Amino acid sequence: MGRLLHLSDLHFGTERAGLVKPLIALAHRLRPDVVVISGDLTQRALPAQWAAAAKLMAALPQPVLCIPGNHDVPLYNPLARMLWPWHGYRRVAGPDLEPVVDAPDLLVVGVNTTDPYVWQRGTLRPASLRHVAQVFAAARPGQLRVAALHHPLTTPAATGKTPMKGANAGAEALARAGADVVLSGHLHLWAAAPFALHKGARSMLCVQAGTTLSSRLRGEDNDLNVIDFDQGLVTVTRWRTVGDALDYTPDNVTRYQQDCADTGWGRQGDI
Repeated sequence: MGRLLHLSDLHFGTERAGLVKPLIALAHRLRPDVVVISGDLTQRALPAQWAAAAKLMAALPQPVLCIPGNHDVPLYNPLARMLWPWHGYRRVAGPDLEPVVDAPDLLVVGVNTTDPYVWQRGTLRPASLRHVAQVFAAARPGQLRVAALHHPLTTPAATGKTPMKGANAGAEALARAGADVVLSGHLHLWAAAPFALHKGARSMLCVQAGTTLSSRLRGEDNDLNVIDFDQGLVTVTRWRTVGDALDYTPDNVTRYQQDCADTGWGRQGDI
């Protein structure tokens, strides 16, 4: 059995006061095999914000796999943004922008979708997709293969966000590589559902977190995801804050299974 804790869009600099300690306490109670932070650790990539993010990462259960988001690139220093966009991120999260965690039942690979040359829109690069395919090709039988991106594969028009460049080709490549679960953030909206680019394509389970800590809620709650994998069954539990409460409570449990590797994942009972 494997357990993954999925956090996203922490946005230190806009974090809700008093929510960090409950997050750390909950993370230790849950005892995950890996913690994934799918980008936007900071609001403006400023030194004090990086220091707060580093403090949280050190306090979480290890290992922590992290990828950058568009807010983790300097905004107010154009020269740094162009020449050394990942300097602050690497000092806190490590040199690898696309890290891998190999746990007994989980194989997780980070994918850097952030483009320093634009502000918001993500880019899914062919080199990143080749890296994912190489990692997943070495998966042990029975391991759940998880790809973590900041930008989602699909972007509803109502969000006002620009869709990620290369998303459709990337979705096909990830499905061919055998991705079971695709984690993302960016939109500050929660979602979990099987996804296939077109009829007949292999279906992956796309799980999106909103914002785990930020006050920039956009009408949603702060939330995080717990993903449990056991004997071919994936259970996704959303934990969220309720109103002004400074704690997370479990909500919205959904289960998914894969009866055939060629067709992919579906809701339990709906395959």
